[in-house]
Amino acid sequence: MLTPRTIQCPYCGERIEMLIDASEGDQQYIEDCQVCCRPISVEVWIGADEDVHVSVTGEDEA
Repeated sequence: MLTPRTIQCPYCGERIEMLIDASEGDQQYIEDCQVCCRPISVEVWIGADEDVHVSVTGEDEA
């Protein structure tokens, strides 16, 4: 199940849409910004309410 989420790039500030595979459960991975190509650290977790939550940070914030 792919869940669309709009995030803001921590580098260039552009809002981009990501498709999150919620069937994988909690996960952490790196995905490049579609605008500035810098690596974004993406953390995904499923809340108690079964809602998909996404947090993004830049390399220098990790």
